[in-house]
Amino acid sequence: MDKNVFAVLMAGGVGSRFWPVSTAGNPKQFRDLLGTGETLIQTTYKRLKKMIPEENILILTNEKYNQLVREQLPGIKEEQIIGEPVMRNTAPAVLLAALKIRKKNPNAVMVMAPSDHWIENEAAFHEDIRQAVASCMEQEKIVTLGIKPTFPNTGYGYIRYEQDASKIKKVLNFTEKPSFEKAQSFLNEGNYVWNAGIFIWNINYLLRSFKRNLPEIFELFTKGDAVFNTPEETAFVKTYFPEAMDISIDYGILEKEDNVYMVLASFDWNDLGTWGSVYNEVEKDAQENAVLNARVLAEDATGNVISSFSNKVLVVDGLQDYIIIDEKDVLMLVPKSKEQEIKVIRQRVQQKFGEDLG
Repeated sequence: MDKNVFAVLMAGGVGSRFWPVSTAGNPKQFRDLLGTGETLIQTTYKRLKKMIPEENILILTNEKYNQLVREQLPGIKEEQIIGEPVMRNTAPAVLLAALKIRKKNPNAVMVMAPSDHWIENEAAFHEDIRQAVASCMEQEKIVTLGIKPTFPNTGYGYIRYEQDASKIKKVLNFTEKPSFEKAQSFLNEGNYVWNAGIFIWNINYLLRSFKRNLPEIFELFTKGDAVFNTPEETAFVKTYFPEAMDISIDYGILEKEDNVYMVLASFDWNDLGTWGSVYNEVEKDAQENAVLNARVLAEDATGNVISSFSNKVLVVDGLQDYIIIDEKDVLMLVPKSKEQEIKVIRQRVQQKFGEDLG
């Protein structure tokens, strides 16, 4: 393992489209969403520590999830957890992580990865990451992993790249969540890939980019150089993090930099953004139902996602293509065709029955 390689796991989201399994108190990255026996963050952490030293893995999360991180990742030390006191999107959190890493190792290359994605071929993932890391060690640049699109998905961001014979391809531009017609045109053009939100960068190049493009946040956070990776860091973050602007790493850095490249991913990937994406990845029963943590008697019931928090016996009769979720305080039955509305349903339930149900 290369001691110069660090990883940052992004684990602060609520995952509201996976409500009621994913809640503000216990979001999807800390749940066994696929019924594999381990949570999504545990799976991601295990995948990364096969190629990155355990002490070089940082976790970016909301401070209210710090205890969940410690429980689920017992190998992580306190200084490896960055608990955000308020939500400020990805750019401020990434900058904090980069400053902590630079203090440990000024020659570092940093891998930023979501904590809740599904990747089937881990060996291929490791090889793609190694290729990107090697490129960042040779030259100061930002490298992302692009996923070859299989259909015109309107929920993903897209990356347009320069078509040539090189393995590391120049990124021309990013597009956020296009219309169906635009997404279809991207597929027809052939030089667009899905943006998986996985980025690799030389730490000094990234920090110079922050200084150029987001100088206010850079100046604010570099005040903490003396306390990073010490017990005083928590107090600094509580004081200064709320003052940072709310902006994503995509808008704040990536779209403003020219020296951005892409490795075309050689592994199957799913961002597990909706219940339908879970249905696509898990095994089905004889009636083509995806059954998670439940014992199901299905009669004239096909194409459903069925989940229970306690391995309960569920009898499902006469339902096709439904999301059926039995949680401790909520039972939800929603057609799969309305999976994008679950975020709104969650808000309506909270308004009517209390914030603690979200």
